[in-house]
This record gives sequence, C-alpha cells and structure tokens, in this order.
Amino acid sequence: MTNNKTYTYRKTVRITPDEEKVLRERCAEFNMKEAEYFRFLLSQKPMDYPEIRKLLTELINQVNYIGRNINQIVYNNNSGLYYERDKVQLVAYMRKLNDMVNEAVKKIGNQ
Repeated sequence: MTNNKTYTYRKTVRITPDEEKVLRERCAEFNMKEAEYFRFLLSQKPMDYPEIRKLLTELINQVNYIGRNINQIVYNNNSGLYYERDKVQLVAYMRKLNDMVNEAVKKIGNQ
C-alpha cells in the first residue's frame, strides 16, 4: 500500500492466540505488514481485499490460458483443419471458464 498519508494515531488491539495466528498467516500469504492489512480491512472497498485480488489474478491467468487454447481452435477452423474433437474441446473450455467465473462470484459475494 503505497501512499503519501501521514499516520498519526496509534491503536493497541488485543486479540486471541487463534486470531493472531490467522492474522500472521494472512499477512504472510499476501506479503503485507499487519498495519497495512488492517488498513485494507478498514477501507471497506471489496477490490482492496487481498483475498479478492488474489482470486481475480488467478481467474485472469486461467482465462488467458483458456483463451490461447480457444484461439488455436479458431485458427484451425479458419485454416480448414477443424475437427469434431475441437468442438468438444471448445465446449469444455467454455464450461470450465463459466464454472470458474461463477465460483469467483460466489467467493467475492461471501467476502
């Protein structure tokens, strides 16, 4: 979180050992300092949540991977090399893509 804000208030928070473990794990998972992670949580902006950013990054990577495969199928079709198995693959890729988007929507809705 890079910004030019001046932080003037210091807060002390007491948490349980279990909460501290979760906090430590999440900070390590998203490579953030504790104060930075707390500021993200306080911002109330869903796109700022590291969990959502990570999920969307993974989804974008998968969409790109599937997109390359779809492009190859379309290229073969335009070259006259289209086979029935290409149609089956295309349907499977589209189904996988739809499932991944639906899963992401459900997870983001639960944040």
